[in-house]
Formats: sequence, C-alpha cells, structure tokens
Amino acid sequence: MLLTLTTTHRPATDLGYLLVKHPGKVHSFDVPTGTAHVLYPEAEEDRCTAALLLDIDPQRLRAQRDAFELSQYVNDRPYAASSLLASALARVFRSALRGASRDRPELAATSIPLEIHVPVLRGTPELVSRLFTPLGWQVTATPIPFEAELGGDSRYVDVHLSGELRVADALNHLYVLLPVLDDGKHYWVAPDEIEKLLRSGEGWLAAHPEKVLIARRYLAHRRSLATTALQLLEADQPATEEEAELPVTRRAPLAEQRREAVLAALTEVGASRVLDLGCGGGALLTALVKDRGLTEIVGADVSTRSLEQAARRLRLDRLPERQKDRIRLIQTALTYRDDRLRGFDAAVLMEVIEHIDLPRLPALEAAVFGHARPGAVIVTTPNVEYNVHYDGLTGMRHSDHRFEWTRAEFAAWAESVAAAHGYTVTIRGVGEADEVTGAPTQLALFKISEVTA
Repeated sequence: MLLTLTTTHRPATDLGYLLVKHPGKVHSFDVPTGTAHVLYPEAEEDRCTAALLLDIDPQRLRAQRDAFELSQYVNDRPYAASSLLASALARVFRSALRGASRDRPELAATSIPLEIHVPVLRGTPELVSRLFTPLGWQVTATPIPFEAELGGDSRYVDVHLSGELRVADALNHLYVLLPVLDDGKHYWVAPDEIEKLLRSGEGWLAAHPEKVLIARRYLAHRRSLATTALQLLEADQPATEEEAELPVTRRAPLAEQRREAVLAALTEVGASRVLDLGCGGGALLTALVKDRGLTEIVGADVSTRSLEQAARRLRLDRLPERQKDRIRLIQTALTYRDDRLRGFDAAVLMEVIEHIDLPRLPALEAAVFGHARPGAVIVTTPNVEYNVHYDGLTGMRHSDHRFEWTRAEFAAWAESVAAAHGYTVTIRGVGEADEVTGAPTQLALFKISEVTA
C-alpha cells in the first residue's frame, strides 16, 4: 500500500523538516496491522518525494464478519489505500498533521506546490473529484482496468492530486478522505471518532459540499454519530468535554480513564517498583515514567516488535542516564516462570488476560501470582455486559480477544485466584457506569494477605 507526496518548492528537501523525517534515512514504524516505512525515492534541491509504504501483515487483519474462511488472507487490504493507510499516516506524520515544525515553522504555515499519488484507491473518478476538487486540488483519477482477457474497469482508480496547499492541510485531507473513499474502516468506530473527524476537518469540512457524505462514511454509517458531527459543524464549535448539551457527551477516552485508574491503584498500594506485564507498545509505560515516585519500572512482553515500539515510544535512546536507569524492557512469556519478575511491589496486567486462551490462564496465574508474587497485582479487562451500548458491535471488542467476562465471571475468577495464592481482592469499575450493565472496564486490585506476607 503506497502513497507519495512530492514538492518542487526550493529547496525541495525542506519537505523533510515539514514531515519530521530525514530524507537520507529509511524510517520504520510498527502499526497494529503491520509495518509503515517512510523513505525518499528522490531528494534534490528542485524536487523531493516522500513515500509512505504500508506493509500489511495478513495475520493481524480482522476478518470480515460472515466472510469465507480465508478472508483474512484473500482481500484487497494490503494493496488498496484505506483507513489502514490513514491510520499509518496519522502515526508516522503526527507532528506534520498538526502543522508543527520546529525547524521550519514559517514554511509549515505556507502553501507550497504539492503532488500526491495514490496508485490504488477504491472508488470512482467522479467521487474522487467531488471530494478533492473543492479543497483546491487538481484531480486526475484513472480507472484501473481488469486483465485484457476479462475486459472493463475494476472498482479501483489511480489518483494524482496537485495544488498549492500547506503540507498539514494535504495530510489532513488524506487522513479523512482515504477511509471515506474506501467506505470501510478496519476498526470499530466509537464516539471519539467524531473528535478526530472535526479536528482533522477543521477549516475545510464545514464548508465542503459533500460534508454529509464525508461524515456518514467516515463514521461508518452510524447515524447518531454522523448527526452529532454535522450538528457540531453547523454550530461551528469544537467538541469539548464541557459541552454537556451535545448529543454525545465529550469525556476522556476509556483508554485514558483506564490508565488513570491503574495509576491511582499503584498510588493506593504505595508501589515504587512496578511491572507492566504484557506492556505492548508502551502506552502505560509512558504514563509510569512520568511518576517520579516509581524507582524501577519493567515492561515485559513476548513480542520483540512490541518491545521495540515501546522503546521508541519512550525514546530510551535519548533519555538521560538517571532516567534510563529506572526503566527496563524484557522479553518473556507470562505463562512461564521468570525469576526476573520476582520481588516487585506491584504488577499490572492491563487488558492482557482476555488475549490468553482460557486453558492457558492457570499457567499465567501460577507464573504471576505464585512465582513472581508481587505485593499487589492490578488486572483490568472488558466487561462484556457493557457491549450492548456499542452500536454496531457484534461479538467481542477486539478480534484477538479469546474471551470477555461478565462482572460475575470476573469476580469469581478473581476470588478464586486470590484464595489460591494468598491475596485479598477488591473489584471496581472503570469508566461511566450504567445502572444495569455496569462500567465498560472492570478492575481487580489484589494485595498479598497479611497472613501470608
């Protein structure tokens, strides 16, 4: 999956400053569905091209519901630009999307000649033109034909855009309109997608003649979300947490509330040496390192790719020695005993257990609660009862979840583990609770019993 961005502004190599990616290097980033690479096939004074190449790992793709058995492998996802490419773009060009450039701030605020090429995009030439032309782009969209023996055109087009725009505006146009043209997001669409749409559409979406179509497709045809987004656009006001009168209440994302709940639990138990078990790409580790009260932080995961991503996220190679000495990343499987995990004040399993096959869960319990035996263990997991509040969600919240428990099932598991390994346990909800279904996330705080301590 490929996208290129070219400028003839002189010196053209200043594009590297705007994208915050050096033209003389190949930059690689782990993303949920594979690896994104940024490279420069040409970098001269009079012309510079940056290419975003997304290498899809088929095994990470979520198969479509009711699809055939091999749909995970047989599809157009690795080739046709879509929300997968838009997500990668947001990941690797985060600063550029905001229009931020420490080295060339004036250039970042200036319209420069740009050319964009998307070789394979699902859509029609007419729709591509309707979406991009009102934004100041000259559009050439050429249908991609089938093989000669079949004849006719496929549902894909080869798209070239040209115009004078800010790089930030160009990237935000792509971030919104690639999934709109594809008309199918690769992840479940939650209310916080409204905020992303309005943020990326600031300054252009409200006046776009196709804003209704854009809102509906970007928000996966969820009518309530599209209606809210369009109302906000009509009112010309930002989506903020304080706007209680809005149809969708703005609040901190659940992932953020979950991290805050974990940090509060760590403070409650007075932990200073902490394990983040199943740390993934380092979302929680980033919050932990900001707590000066934590003297030792260890992130553990079975995936070397995730650990590399966590190291980049933490910027371990740039940290001062004093800070770097507080943090370690280790590869280990949580279902096996590992002496390196012993002796810590607390361990966190944040959204981890539901990714483990149920028959393997006793092995994790023995390794963490029995062998590593930290003073406290914090476990969070989805509350499956709350899933009825997610419009359009069928099955589990993530394609890799092996199970999702009710509150009663989670409580029964937690009490059994506590009794077997000499802990006490308290259970609480995370996120806004419903009177009937409870909170979206459930958290168990285990503490070593004073009798066994």
